[in-house]
This record gives sequence, C-alpha cells and structure tokens, in this order.
Amino acid sequence: MEVGVGLDGTVGLSLSEEAELSAEAARLGYASIWTPEGTGYDSFQICAHRWAASRAVVAEGLGTGISVSPVALRTPTSLAMSAGTMSAVTGGRFVLGIGSGAIHSPAGRRTFGTGPGYTLDIMREYLTTVRGLLAGERITHDGPTASLHGVSLAIDPPPRTPVYLGALGPRMLRLGGELADGVALNWCTPDQVAWSREQMTGGAESAGRGPGSVKVAEYIRVCVDDDVDAARRALARAVLGYALGPRGATERDRRSGYRAHFERMGFSDTLAELDAMRERGASSDDVADAMPADELRCVGYFGPADGAAAELGRLARGLDTAIVRVVVARPGFDSVLATMRACAPGRG
Repeated sequence: MEVGVGLDGTVGLSLSEEAELSAEAARLGYASIWTPEGTGYDSFQICAHRWAASRAVVAEGLGTGISVSPVALRTPTSLAMSAGTMSAVTGGRFVLGIGSGAIHSPAGRRTFGTGPGYTLDIMREYLTTVRGLLAGERITHDGPTASLHGVSLAIDPPPRTPVYLGALGPRMLRLGGELADGVALNWCTPDQVAWSREQMTGGAESAGRGPGSVKVAEYIRVCVDDDVDAARRALARAVLGYALGPRGATERDRRSGYRAHFERMGFSDTLAELDAMRERGASSDDVADAMPADELRCVGYFGPADGAAAELGRLARGLDTAIVRVVVARPGFDSVLATMRACAPGRG
C-alpha cells in the first residue's frame, strides 16, 4: 500500500509554505501529494507547484493527483487537456480524479448551470470521453452533458493518464469498476472500504476486467494535536460538514450524497440527533461537541502524534493508496507538519 498526503485550503498555508511542505513530504517518504478541487486555486496549478517543489528531494518528483474535481467545473475536453499537460510535465506521475460534486441536487445544478440528466449517466459520459481523449482517441459523442464531434487532443504521444472516479454508493462504485482506472473513496470505515471494493469488483467483472485492474484510494482525515479536545472538535467539524448536509435538507437529500453514505455506515441515529440540535439553534461548535468520539474514530483520527500511525494503518485496510488528509485544530505550517510527521510511511 502506498501512503500519500492530502492538503486543502482549510489548513491555512501560503503557496511558499505549500512548496516547503511538498519537499518535506518527499523527505518523509510519502509516495504522492493530493488536493481536492473547489472554486479556489486551480488544482492543476497546485499539483504542478507541489510536484516541482518535491523535485528538490526526489529527482522525478512525488506522484501528484486531484481527488476529486467536480465535473460541473469543467468540460470533458478541458479536463483532458489539463490532465494531459500535467502528465507530460510530471513524466506520467499524475492522477486525475473526477466526481459528481453536488449535481445530484437541484440546487447544486443551478449553482453551476449543469444541464439535465441522471447523475450516473453524466459521470459515465465524463469517464468515457475523458479517458478516451487521454488515450489518444478521436471522440464523437452526444449526451446530456457532452457533445463532441471528432475531438482529439493534440498531444503526442497520448498522455495516458489514470482517471479515478469519486464514488460512495453502490451504482457509482460499480461504474468505477466498469470504466475507471481507480475509485476515490472518502470518509469510510474499514468495513465500508471492503464493501466498496465488492461493489467495484462486481462492476469490473461485468465489463470483463480483472478485479486488480482498478485501484482503490481514500482520503483518511487525521488531526494531530496534544490538545485532544481541540483535535476532536476539528475532526468533528470536518465530518459534519459532509455528513449533515445543508440545513433544511429534504428526505430526498438524505437519500443521496454524503448523508446517505454515513447512514449506510450506521450513523443515522446520531445524525438525526445532531440535525435536531441544529434546527433548535445550537451553534456549530455545540453540534460538533455532541458528535460521539467513538464514532469519529470510525472514520478518522484525532489526538497526540503517538497514536496516529497505528490508527491510520487500521483505517487503511484494503486500500491501494491511503491519503493522509490533514485536518488542523490550529491552521498553519506547524500543525500540518506535525500530522505529516506522525503519519509518515514506516511510522506504524
């Protein structure tokens, strides 16, 4: 199993600090460095920045990847162009992850002007067209989101770039097994990783692909801090930002996305109680403080450095790539570095 590190905007780093920590990740033995994508800095540029900085330590640079880019932000052609360029720049050490983001909800579609179509169909379109373009194919395709007529990338040789699919539910996991190079998981218990691999393997077998042909990666959140209460609250806030969903969520909202994912893992009663607290006007800190510590430890780690590596190993069972997604109780360079050192490969 490879171990990577994942950094996002919540950790409070400057671009120069990002570069310094990328070099440190290489010194610590991490295999790769990953970023999610939102509407902040362009994630392809961030990957290039980090990869270049890591070359001060490792001549070929660390592997780098996006997990994941919500497809509403880019067309299939623009995703393939950017990913192909990153592959060329890094000598093939780049992975593109794509995900559905919020297009399962009407509000999410309105935000970015996503057209009609079932979420699963849209992701099938993106996987088919992006992977085809990156393989050097000339693509003709008409669908609800993408309409391409004889489009190919003018990159020679073709930038054969792995494309991972962000997946949570059974149908998306099967789609990943059928069409993607890998599946990008998020917020999983070890049992959920095993279940996810079963769904993915079923999709691979239906397409005549061997089960080992599709990789499984996951972000595993870790917050290292000697102030255990502060670390617990930081991890709880990170969890609930996904698990609860927006205020006033409908029953349909709760049957899809991350809410459904957490309920499949047995968090239903806790989330219902926290929802009720929130509707009664409880502060976000009070809601986070009410999240049971044992349930937090089902999907992440908080606390002193000494316990981090062992817990990372437990949570990473069944993965091909475990990505230490850094959560900080106090944003800044020192907090990020403490977590990176605590979880460095070989520490467990």
